[in-house]
Amino acid sequence: MKTKNYDVYADPGHAWLKVKIAELEKLGIEGKITAYSYVRGDHAYLEEDCDAGVFLSAIKERGIEPKFKFHHTDNRSKIRGYASFPSRSI
Repeated sequence: MKTKNYDVYADPGHAWLKVKIAELEKLGIEGKITAYSYVRGDHAYLEEDCDAGVFLSAIKERGIEPKFKFHHTDNRSKIRGYASFPSRSI
């Protein structure tokens, strides 16, 4: 099984998985991502409760095992100020 590295960002209330939007498009799941996720530049920050699970299921079905690097802040994450996912034209 192939492995791939991903960053996870967390604050005291929530966490997000950072993924390239092009990867969501390649997997054909960009339409399944909710407004609870965020976007900045060419990356999506998938919320942990649902959207990250959709993504992880899709890559595992394709034989990719994720490896995570965790980043935590005790403050409010700046990710919360990014645009909601659907607001970006894909």
